[in-house]
This record gives sequence, structure tokens and C-alpha cells, in this order.
Amino acid sequence: MDKVLNFKQGRVPLLISMPHAGVRLTPAVEAGLIPDARSLPDTDWHIPQLYDFAAELGASTLAAEYSRFVIDLNRPSDDKPLYVGATTGLYPATLFDGIPLFKEGKEPSKEERATYLEQIWTPYHRTLQEELARLKAEFGYALLFDAHSIRSIIPHLFDGKLPDFNLGTFNGASCDPQLATQLEAICARHGDYSHVLNGRFKGGHITRHYGNPAENIHAVQLELGQCTYMEEFEPFRYRADLAEPTRVVLKELLQGLLAWGKSRYTA
Repeated sequence: MDKVLNFKQGRVPLLISMPHAGVRLTPAVEAGLIPDARSLPDTDWHIPQLYDFAAELGASTLAAEYSRFVIDLNRPSDDKPLYVGATTGLYPATLFDGIPLFKEGKEPSKEERATYLEQIWTPYHRTLQEELARLKAEFGYALLFDAHSIRSIIPHLFDGKLPDFNLGTFNGASCDPQLATQLEAICARHGDYSHVLNGRFKGGHITRHYGNPAENIHAVQLELGQCTYMEEFEPFRYRADLAEPTRVVLKELLQGLLAWGKSRYTA
């Protein structure tokens, strides 16, 4: 299989993970998709572009190349459900709107999906795990920021309009509560945007599995409303006029993570 991830190593104890940024498809998935799915509507569009200041901050970045329609990198390999109610699994069967993702009888085979697990999911998580281990070995701690975005109104998944900034710490289990409080305060300073901590999105598998404050690994997920930086419907155009003010907040959040880590571990 061709390149499955894009990893850039940084120089500070922060890794930004982008598991749903990919748009590549395997032949089996592409052949089976319903027409409404061919535009890949459930993608976390433009996330690498939105966070392209990461290199300036010195952060490591890890981004998926393949679409979540092939395999969802933010789900556990055993596909145990993460949320009560409507959600999608390791091998998504529906669009976010609840309609079937594949034409009847055209889903990838079990053998093909086993290959996706081995050749796409596993390398991503191996890279993530190894980089967190490297950061902890070098700095004594590691910070993980799992970067996501989603259409702000999806009645099948949640009521009403989603807040702009949805921070998730698995109800406080994936990072130090003081860190979460500081990140909330940063969001609150930007009154033009709404925010919530551990609302509809509390953090997926990556946040829950790798965040371990007792081991000095702190993980936070951000589910960003796509209305803050792009057109939410096809052709899913990036809107620099919307994105630039949003990027200010994102940069402050990441700087806040780094400042908290430095204060907590080097004071």
C-alpha cells in the first residue's frame, strides 16, 4: 500500500494528531461508495492547512492519508463503541446523516478490511505511540492534541448547532484538570466563538487510549465546528477570511498547552 501517513517530528513536547484529514480511498472502498459519499462529506477538511503554524511552534504532526471511509483511526482495533447512541465504527457503515455508506453488497470484504487494519491503522498508531514515548523520554512528559472538525449541524448525531470549540478530555481522565481549565479559559477569552468541555464529543479512542496523566502524558481532543473556517457543504471550500481569526484561537490553545507543560514540569 502507498504512503499511509504524513509525520513530521518537532522539537517541543507536543504532538498534533490529525486522524481524519485523509482523502485517499482504496479501490474496493471507492467502487462501493454510494453517489452521495463520493465527495467524502465526513472528512475533517483542511486540518493540515488550518494547523500549518505547528512547525513554527516546534510541534510534531501526524496526519492520515486515507479517508475514514476506509478505516477510522480514532476507533479501537476491536471496534468497541465509544459513544452511546448514533456513532460510526472502525469500518464506517453509514454517513454522519445515518444513510448507508456503501451500495448494497458492495462493502469491502473482511480480508480487505483486515489489510486496512494492518497497513493503515497499525502504522498510524505505532507512529503515535513511538513519538509520545520519544517526547516523554526527552522531556519527562508529552502533550497530545487530537485535531478534528465536523459540520456544525448534523441532526442524526446531535441536537441543534454544535459549539464552535468542543474540547474533550474523556471527562477529565485524559489530562490534568488544571490544563483543561486553562484551555477553557483561552476559549472564553474569544467571545465570538462558543465552546464546551466534554459535551457531545468527549474524545475518541486516541484521546482515551493515550492520555494518561499518571504517566505524564496529557491528551486533549478538539472537535472544531467547520463553520469557523470553511464552507460546510460541497465543494467544502477553505475560507481564509473565516479561518484566520479561528487560527488565532487554535494557536493560543497550543501555546497554552506548551506553557502549562513547561510550568508544570520544569518549574
